[in-house]
Amino acid sequence: MPRYVVEREFPDGLQVPVDENGAKACLAVVESNLADQVTWVHSYVSADKKKTFCVYDGPSPEAIRRTASRNKLPVGCITEVRVLDPYFYK
Repeated sequence: MPRYVVEREFPDGLQVPVDENGAKACLAVVESNLADQVTWVHSYVSADKKKTFCVYDGPSPEAIRRTASRNKLPVGCITEVRVLDPYFYK
């Protein structure tokens, strides 16, 4: 399954409560993604919370866009990536 980095912008900052409501919101995204065989691996959030870099496994950029639309999440750029391990020579 291809891996992608999805860049998102949140002009007002990403607000995910650090409580049961936040956990439920994240789980809802994970469950919604299953319909398109998309897996949210993890995300990086900028210090000001206005930009995220989310790592996803999925069949195509179109599948990731569909899940983002269904989850009401913005999508800036989707880039297919591969792992570069700095210790590959060992």
